[in-house]
Amino acid sequence: MIDKEHDLPVTKQCEILELSRSTVYYKPVPVSERDLMLMRFIDEIHLKRPYYGSRRMAGELGALGHDIGRKHTATLMRRMGIEALYRKPRLSIPDKEHEIYPYLLKGLVIDRPNQVWATDITYIPMKRGFGYLVAVIDWYSRKVLLWRLSNSLHPSFCVEALEEALEKYGSPDIFNTDQGSQFTSNTFINVLLANNVKPSMDGKGRWVDNVFVERPWRSVKYEEVYLRAYETMTDARKHLKSYFEFYNSERRHQSLDNQTPDIVYSAKKKAA
Repeated sequence: MIDKEHDLPVTKQCEILELSRSTVYYKPVPVSERDLMLMRFIDEIHLKRPYYGSRRMAGELGALGHDIGRKHTATLMRRMGIEALYRKPRLSIPDKEHEIYPYLLKGLVIDRPNQVWATDITYIPMKRGFGYLVAVIDWYSRKVLLWRLSNSLHPSFCVEALEEALEKYGSPDIFNTDQGSQFTSNTFINVLLANNVKPSMDGKGRWVDNVFVERPWRSVKYEEVYLRAYETMTDARKHLKSYFEFYNSERRHQSLDNQTPDIVYSAKKKAA
């Protein structure tokens, strides 16, 4: 991240990291206890109803007894990095430096590990704050290859997870993401291209393209995150580490003929 003591000027560091210089001097305003509680409820509702926008989300919160308007709900959803997933017109043109790649998985038979990887980011509630979790997943075996937890949505933690996954497991043929700025950034895309990986991106508003990655999020939220109130990021990392070890090596999946992701990933790789 930015090192103000480094010989390289802050301006140049920001340019390399694709970060606005004004954010370096920004002091975040603490999130109130009430907003943290509301964000937790929004997270649960979004997981069940990903197509809810701020209006319906506010209505759902109101039905649960929470007095909150649409504008405040929209602000919290933006802070969490989530939006309603539904087909909608393309109203803006992406930055020319952030190329949008075509979706390559339509009609593709995925029958082996390291053929297709996918990634996504999800919000993680904590007792006195929140974080963002990114995971790199092998599409065929459902194995969570690598994950990272961050206190911001800056692309760097996604790039770190990608680089370590490539180093540890080799390169897939295709890497599928949504059109989030973390995954369209030059830094992220350049890592893929340097390793001869074809980028693939879900269609804008095409929530069905992302259903596969939503399944692990449901599992980790209901089987781990919602059962605890993480005190700190360190506490969250410790428990998530244990959960993902369980998820890969012990949790059996019906879609994998009641086998674990580790077994399916390793067995098919050896056979290949």
